[in-house]
Amino acid sequence: MAQFFQAKKKTLTQESLTLAITGMDHQGRGVAKHHNKVCFVNGALPGETVKVKLTEDKARYSAANTIKVISASESREKPFCEHYQQCGGCQLQHLRLDQQLVEKQVAVSQLFTKFAKLDGMNWQVPLLSAPTHYRRSARLAVMYDKTAKKMRVGYRAQGSKQIVSVKQCEVLSDVYRDIFSVFDTVLNQNGELRNVSHIQLCQADKHNFVVLRHTKNISEALKNTIIELGLVHKWRVIFQGESQHIEHSHLPMPFYHLPELDLKFEFGLDNFIQVNAQVNQAMLLQAVKWLDLKGTEQVLDLFCGIGNFSLAIANYAKSVIGVEGVSSAVAIAAQNAQTNQITNAQFHCFDLTQAMQQAPWFSKDLDILVLDPSRTGAMAILEQLPLKQFKTILYVSCDPVTLARDSAIITQAAFSLEKIGLMNMFPHTGHIETMALFQRR
Repeated sequence: MAQFFQAKKKTLTQESLTLAITGMDHQGRGVAKHHNKVCFVNGALPGETVKVKLTEDKARYSAANTIKVISASESREKPFCEHYQQCGGCQLQHLRLDQQLVEKQVAVSQLFTKFAKLDGMNWQVPLLSAPTHYRRSARLAVMYDKTAKKMRVGYRAQGSKQIVSVKQCEVLSDVYRDIFSVFDTVLNQNGELRNVSHIQLCQADKHNFVVLRHTKNISEALKNTIIELGLVHKWRVIFQGESQHIEHSHLPMPFYHLPELDLKFEFGLDNFIQVNAQVNQAMLLQAVKWLDLKGTEQVLDLFCGIGNFSLAIANYAKSVIGVEGVSSAVAIAAQNAQTNQITNAQFHCFDLTQAMQQAPWFSKDLDILVLDPSRTGAMAILEQLPLKQFKTILYVSCDPVTLARDSAIITQAAFSLEKIGLMNMFPHTGHIETMALFQRR
């Protein structure tokens, strides 16, 4: 019988270590040196000396959790949430808000130096957010705890499937202040609700939606009871069964309005929208300002979603072509163009991770490229596009690593990075949103 080699798991030391924190990475973790390799430390800040316990010890790096701060940074402050350090939602409540942006900008600069070989970037003033109650959408985790013999409602713990029961979330829109306590009670009073797997929240301009995802049938009587309870709290409760389809025909269509751009966007509850309404509008205004369109440009907007950037730009350009891989989003983008009486924007459904070849939406007349990809970035399409035909590229990123990696492709195609700026879409978290403007040399 063949025997296969299996590497033995390294036994982690149970003793605490004392480390000097020299920086912060792009995920909001402190950075230190331990045994001549990098150690990433949760809960630690640059300039601090901390006691830690290792959670990982790999060949090239290790990871640890802070158990005691020996020498604290002047930027350290007391977290405002009672669930902080258990809940995985926020990572930076222990760091003063203004300093969060400083550290994030440093982290992005270091990634650009590493991947794109760029230094001395032209950083712009960051787009700011309200510090709390900024999230208009969220996904709550729900699970039956066999040990406690009760349903838990909350968020996943950091790096774990375990659910942390939450009483209140200070970054969630205030309209959902009581959502955890209400559904903790409802789910635990009704045994047939054990099959609820998660709760999706989405605040639109006129309605506050609550979607209960369930894997088995729930009686109509119980559904009606929950719907009535929701109305008391000004929530529209919707049930999403095994088909995973959310039926909108009997519901008001969710929408958000951008007053400074005079645009209205409808969307499906299964479509992606930016969770921070304040920063979303500021982001679109900045994109229009940076592009400085004269009305003659033909714009290609890739990963266009429901037309968020496409329609904001269409009023200033000659034409806009939006491309998106999710068919329902494409249909709504086209509808949004009609709603806003925009006739110079058209939308196409196309998987931008696949071979482009002779894509029907591509034209040699396109001269502005806008990118707003998911965390995986835009490398697959950037490596196929004839980039040198564009005079300007605007890249909106939710992951600084893939942004820096993709920026190397763009600069190698004879573009210069003209402007770059943070957008504080998610205060108190390790998430980094960035906008970068490239001009052809």
